[in-house]
Amino acid sequence: MATQHHSLALPAPAVSAAYPMANPGYGKRSAPGQQARTRDDFALLPTRERYVAGFVDHLPEGAAMSIKELAKQLPLYGQQAISTALNALSVAGHLRRVRCPVGAGDENRWAFRTFWSRTARDNEWWNTYLATETASQTAAPTPDTAPPPPWVPDVEPEGPSPAGQAPEPTAVPHQRTPPQAPAAEPTQPTGLSPAYLALARLGRDDHRLALSADDCTTLEPLAAQWLDRGVTIDYLTNTLKAGLPAQVDSPVGLLRRRLIDKLPPHLPAPTTSPDAPAPARRILVECTDCGRPGPSEALSDGLCRPCHQTHTTPGHTTPDPTEIAAVRAHMANLRDLLKPV
Repeated sequence: MATQHHSLALPAPAVSAAYPMANPGYGKRSAPGQQARTRDDFALLPTRERYVAGFVDHLPEGAAMSIKELAKQLPLYGQQAISTALNALSVAGHLRRVRCPVGAGDENRWAFRTFWSRTARDNEWWNTYLATETASQTAAPTPDTAPPPPWVPDVEPEGPSPAGQAPEPTAVPHQRTPPQAPAAEPTQPTGLSPAYLALARLGRDDHRLALSADDCTTLEPLAAQWLDRGVTIDYLTNTLKAGLPAQVDSPVGLLRRRLIDKLPPHLPAPTTSPDAPAPARRILVECTDCGRPGPSEALSDGLCRPCHQTHTTPGHTTPDPTEIAAVRAHMANLRDLLKPV
């Protein structure tokens, strides 16, 4: 149970209009269901924690919540003091630092947020609230923020034209038609397979592998077997060009041997179920002290187990006698090494 501090706390400084805001999706987030702001807020906290809490409580949504930025605005305390104060506010139930997955497809990234509650909450309330945030984030579709095409008008027409009156045609000035350029001849013959084209390009990449048209036709079935087994054109050509001798007397013979000896194995096609559920996008809570992520149930008071023990255990623990003996033996060894020979 917290002990009330009757000493008059310093008034929280006013938030500067130039206080930096975090990137969109990051920064401070206010928890719902908070009590109205009063002069007795944070009365159970020590002076330093009450000072920091009053400042954070007045920050706008999306404000930067890093220790460095807070220390710049609070000149009475340094970064280490701000960090210790945030740890105490986390234990008191006023804040939780989380990381949320955002994005879609292969472009996922983590957004770091700090949920703040003026009303102190216990671990059960925070676990339930963060679970609700996870469910709402998973169910919410990605908003379509793409701008409309340039040909869509910004303002809809006010109404239909009067009945029986056809709209006037828009006058278009006469323009001179430029002369039509002759159709370009195809630079690549049609009807050639990807395997044939890959073999034909080998000579352009490395003159030692120059092949004739008959050579490409002869090796085409062997190269097609590689492509049928799921390899790409780049993989095929890189394998054929790797480790060439300084001089190649018979390119067609060398490539035939490599196409036969280095034929890749069959790989089964990946089976993807259309009804497979998407991976869960869970919000992870970060330890307020060290930043270690984990589920909210595993981080009691917003702190991991080692940091929680360090923060909640008063004083210094008694060292293990074996550790004391090991330190003494190490120091004795160092003294022996420093003695003149």
